Amino acid sequence: MEFVIVTGMSGSGKSSCIQVLEDIGYFCIDNMPPALIPNFAEMCVAKDISRRENGEIARVAIVTDIRGGVMFFELSEIVENLKNTDGIEVRVLFLEASEEILVNRYSETRRKHPLFEASGGDISKAIAAEAELLRDVRASADYIIDSSLLSVAQLKEQIAGLFLDKPTDRMLISCMSFGYKFGVPKEADMVFDVRCLPNPFYVPELKTKTGEDREVRDYVMSFPQSVEYERKIREMADFLLPLLVSEGRSRLVIAFGCTGGKHRSATFALRTADYFREKGLRVSVVHRDINRKKG
Repeated sequence: MEFVIVTGMSGSGKSSCIQVLEDIGYFCIDNMPPALIPNFAEMCVAKDISRRENGEIARVAIVTDIRGGVMFFELSEIVENLKNTDGIEVRVLFLEASEEILVNRYSETRRKHPLFEASGGDISKAIAAEAELLRDVRASADYIIDSSLLSVAQLKEQIAGLFLDKPTDRMLISCMSFGYKFGVPKEADMVFDVRCLPNPFYVPELKTKTGEDREVRDYVMSFPQSVEYERKIREMADFLLPLLVSEGRSRLVIAFGCTGGKHRSATFALRTADYFREKGLRVSVVHRDINRKKG
């Protein structure tokens, strides 16, 4: 029995997350108080074994968050107890976003933050208070996704990449391209700055293209420093990946940054992803800023 606990900051994308999990076969429940999770888990495990073997209620995703009030603070203890329960595999997915983004989302949707009244009607104080209350839960999460600069489609792609395959195939490598002028992605485990390489932006016939175009990738990799940089990245990855897998890591985000996130960074993200795929590893590619404009 596979249990996924989805939690995190209000407005960070938990609703989109649960939709994706439902689409890929999880039995999903939104806003379940943590105190009810053990009873539900026991019911699922004890349910007719043949039904579970046939795929019915074999995978469950539960959203629980600050809406549960004081009951929510039992979550860490409950998750720990579930992890020690035979027949249940538990993973916690924590979603977050920057304060600025969360304020904008609440402004656009005109929804009320769960701590809005307790914070005297100040949305920024409500967000800060929630972040503090969730600090321990975040620290113990198996996965953390920062949705600040992700489109709904990109968020869904990342979540699907995490949970589509069998639980035994746990390592997912996410190769991300980004533009430094839009900020460094907080979820990145490793960041490589490729701004030192020749920029296709200054080649008229390549300026409007991106790293997804063969001409751009060929140009970027036509320089010896690009080839050497890529070789060193691959050597480092070959050394680190076995160590991370043996440690039990389930996700690695490798980010490549250039000025705008369109040419050099996208080239390296795609080529690195291809390299990992050839090794039989699970890989996803996220071009965070490839279609983004400043302003």
